[in-house]
Amino acid sequence: MMEKELILVGATAVEDKLQKGVPQCIDNLAQAGLKIWVLTGDKMETAINIGYACSLLRQGMKQISISFANVEESSQNSETAAKESILMQITNASQMIKIEKDPHAAFALIIDGKTLTYALKDDAKYQFLALAVVCASVICCRVSPKQKALITRLAKEGTGKTTLAIGDGANDVGMIQEADIGVGISGVEGMQAVMASDFSIAQFRFLERLLVVHGHWCYKRIAQMICYFFYKNIAFGLTLFYFEAFTGFSGQSIFNDSYLLLFNVVLTSLPVISLGVFEQDVPSDVCLEFPALYQQGPKNLFFDWYRILGWMGNGVYASIVIFTLNLGIFHVQSFRSDGQTADMNAMGTAMFTCIIWAVNVQIALTMSHFTWIQHVMIWGSIGAWYIFLALYGMLPPKLSGNIFHMLIEVLAPAPIFWLTTLLVIAATTLPYLFHISYQRSVNPLDHHIIQEIKHFKIDLEDERMWKREKSKAREKTKIGFTARVDAKIRQLRVKLQRKHSVLSVMSGTSSNDTTSNSQQT
Repeated sequence: MMEKELILVGATAVEDKLQKGVPQCIDNLAQAGLKIWVLTGDKMETAINIGYACSLLRQGMKQISISFANVEESSQNSETAAKESILMQITNASQMIKIEKDPHAAFALIIDGKTLTYALKDDAKYQFLALAVVCASVICCRVSPKQKALITRLAKEGTGKTTLAIGDGANDVGMIQEADIGVGISGVEGMQAVMASDFSIAQFRFLERLLVVHGHWCYKRIAQMICYFFYKNIAFGLTLFYFEAFTGFSGQSIFNDSYLLLFNVVLTSLPVISLGVFEQDVPSDVCLEFPALYQQGPKNLFFDWYRILGWMGNGVYASIVIFTLNLGIFHVQSFRSDGQTADMNAMGTAMFTCIIWAVNVQIALTMSHFTWIQHVMIWGSIGAWYIFLALYGMLPPKLSGNIFHMLIEVLAPAPIFWLTTLLVIAATTLPYLFHISYQRSVNPLDHHIIQEIKHFKIDLEDERMWKREKSKAREKTKIGFTARVDAKIRQLRVKLQRKHSVLSVMSGTSSNDTTSNSQQT
């Protein structure tokens, strides 16, 4: 009633468009092996246009649209009839995908919020999830914040996979909190998503580097750290157990109390920190060029039981070598030129010195990336042990006790002390060197091959080989502009083959006509 005889002066609107680099980011994430679902509050037409803009949808992709509009009107128009119709649509779509014979066929599931009300019920949600998992892309439009959280929970609990939710508005908070990992984008829609998230980024395209680079690095660092902790503490703790068994479990410790305090606090803590902060198996640009390296995390290649038990076995072997060699060398015969034999404190100090060398050299062999910080922390920890032993031995006997002048007067003048240390280092690192040499030669992992290519600069000498390796290190995907280009190439090949077959048939027909004419002549 009011909008009559008005003159349009102007209009205002909030700009809502795709950020820069979104299609490229989605393409690289898809090549890294991630499944991408879009949960939006936009209407279906807008959501489909967004799917085409970010390459989640493409020409030739078969769209499965499950909508409440497809429900046939019944006389009763009951909720049961609507649920049965939606279940029928889901079942028919699943059957269509199963009977599809084209291996390159791609399906996209598009569903609206009103239909999700029925699809997320207990008797239909797992059928909906099974359909969504086999589709290349999933777009849910007109979705409420609660439905976003329910879909995220269904994907997390139904598949057992790790889920990541990313959003920029307050309506994404429930989804971000429900996912295993929440990422908030700080933008014009407020800071609610950022405050509720685990990580915050400024633009969507930064998600690629967060996952493909830092996600890959963090997985390797944490896995190596935990496995090394098993090795280090087993190698140290079992030597104490062996000595207790050797002395008939008398309760006598072969190490000084100050040694036990310094082992985990000072002498072996900094190298582990350097491993967890600075370790890089490949540089960041290589991670972006080889997205499939990210799959080492989801496949759990570096933290499975085989690797954990391997490091534990290596720790048991190191403890046996350290104890038996030191016991055999220092227990009976003299170790100095004046015929002096080693007492328990001298043998314990020599054994502890071998442990410090063995565990620190082991972590140095484990690392793939070195800076001056790692060198200072590893070799500085070993040097700190000798400095402590020398300074502690200079204290008065009331303070130093049985360690009085232990390094300067007892161990350092004896060449067998230094030779034993070298022998223990060589013996304890031998299994790891054999294992890594065999693996790199016979069954190398992806990052092993890349490391050798980069080390020998083969990527600069043979660019074609480098491009071929990069093309191999990508997960096969049916979304993204790379999949769109591949589909176009396949389509052109099919057309060329058809043209070639038509030309062959025409040439065969003309030759038959010529033969028949010659026979008539």
